[in-house]
Amino acid sequence: MRHYLKVAIAIIACSLNTNLFADIGGNPWKIHTIDKSSQGADGVRLLDVNSDGLMDIATGWEEGGIIRAYLHPQRGQEKKLWPAVTVGEVKSPEDAVFIDINKDGAVDLVSSCEGSTRSMFIHWAPQSGKDYLDATKWQTAAIPITKGKQSWMYALPMQIDGENADDLIVSSKGKGASVSWLQAPKDPHNMNAWKLHKLQDAGWIMSLISIDMDHDGDQDVLVSDRRGPDRGVYWLEYPGTKEAKTINQWSRHNIGGADREIKFISTGDLDEDGSIDVIAIDSKSVIWFQRTKKGWKEYIIPLPKGVGGGKSTAVCDINSDGKKDIVFSCEGAKGELSGMRWLSWTNSPTDKIWKDHEIAGEPGIKYDRVVMHDIDGDGDLDAICCEERDQLGVFWYENPFSRK
Repeated sequence: MRHYLKVAIAIIACSLNTNLFADIGGNPWKIHTIDKSSQGADGVRLLDVNSDGLMDIATGWEEGGIIRAYLHPQRGQEKKLWPAVTVGEVKSPEDAVFIDINKDGAVDLVSSCEGSTRSMFIHWAPQSGKDYLDATKWQTAAIPITKGKQSWMYALPMQIDGENADDLIVSSKGKGASVSWLQAPKDPHNMNAWKLHKLQDAGWIMSLISIDMDHDGDQDVLVSDRRGPDRGVYWLEYPGTKEAKTINQWSRHNIGGADREIKFISTGDLDEDGSIDVIAIDSKSVIWFQRTKKGWKEYIIPLPKGVGGGKSTAVCDINSDGKKDIVFSCEGAKGELSGMRWLSWTNSPTDKIWKDHEIAGEPGIKYDRVVMHDIDGDGDLDAICCEERDQLGVFWYENPFSRK
């Protein structure tokens, strides 16, 4: 009788378009701390800044009011604290990203600040690579055109006008928020010569991703906006170098999520049909926007029990079984709630039957955007993230499914 009852429940659940979750699989992954010496670590951005073939990390510490760069240690030392440098002190940083602004070979950082600061800053790197970890050799300068203008959230390095140094697509939240193009001048050290061009009104931008959405050979901007009348997931079509300065030349193409509070998004070919999909998340669900020949199809994957509210996603093959999985991070993961898990499917990602697997366990409350990368060189993808309430700092979870 119990068997038939379980079958009936399963049939009803499928008919209600809900996802069935199998039992949680596996123990939490082993955590390795990169740095937890300050407060409020808020995001990780990766780039190989010293050309050693290993990815380094930039992070802003929101409550600590510092911007730090971490150099990937030599192989075998990744599980220890990483070599680090405080490149500048700014209040309420939300984002820090690597970019060699003046093309001198020394990779600088740009930080975006909200709160009462409401400004963006360039942190100029020392020209000599041997001085990269010397905090006294770094210089910080505010970008005047951004000062006090908006609550800056995120910056994306891109070449927009085909001239001078690389530019930045920048974004913000709250009153007067926008997606804008921060145009670099001929001499990027001339701080007063930077220009700001608004491309799109915004509510609260969470994601900016450089990707060729229309397969025309140039990079467009994929966006997630969690608040306001224009919220949702959309992409801005790059109009070309001459037309880029005009706001109405950046055509907006909506993908979905206008009825949700979408947070961080990621891209990947989840169903491996040759088209890049968009994986979004809100507080209760993962939303898979499947790209089809006719447009975008939406699949809702409710978050499993025992986790916090959704914050970010990543698409990759976690356990080397040849199928793409979904990693997600959470905020509000208090008490026994988990802050990070991964989801797998058996027959098809459209089958609505997913299995969830533990990554973080109980430690950690407010996780940020998860980035998947092979930190220890063992052939599988580890999870890099920040946490800013239990002060876990900057860290990575070691993937137990080694490919070697």
